[in-house]
Amino acid sequence: METSGLNFILQAAFWFTVALTVTGALIAIFPRNILYNVLGLALALVGIAGLYLYLGSLFVALMQLLIYVGAICIAIVFAIMLSRPLHIETPPRPTSKVGLGILASVVFFVGAVGVALRTKWAPVAGHVYKASQWSVEAIGNALLTRYELVFEVISLVLLVAIIGAVITAGFSRRLSS
Repeated sequence: METSGLNFILQAAFWFTVALTVTGALIAIFPRNILYNVLGLALALVGIAGLYLYLGSLFVALMQLLIYVGAICIAIVFAIMLSRPLHIETPPRPTSKVGLGILASVVFFVGAVGVALRTKWAPVAGHVYKASQWSVEAIGNALLTRYELVFEVISLVLLVAIIGAVITAGFSRRLSS
């Protein structure tokens, strides 16, 4: 009898998390106010973190909260607050900048596809992952010792996003005055 009560609680928690995720996704899509869209995105990402938690992956759930909700959504909110109002007319973009942007995108895409096609994608022979290799402690130690470059790259990406938002805000305020 006690097992069925626990199963009911687990099922209720799962469906609550699914409802939270879907509600956040709907809030992210339908309102016309962009700030509500970002808050809906944050709610949906919290729901996804709950699904990771439900699946037993505590580390991935915490990284979901830390990186996506705590960093990306906050960076989007800063970009919204620092950008110019929508009622101000935007000047036309120079064709040369659009052309250079398209050229850079094509070069990057061709390079990425070339690397992906030339790489031999084969699993490591004879390597079996043990459950202890995927514990929170093991992943944390690996990320802070062997893969510390990942954290550095994430911090640089966030720094560039915030600096870009500040520069965009300063540029748009110069245009409006």
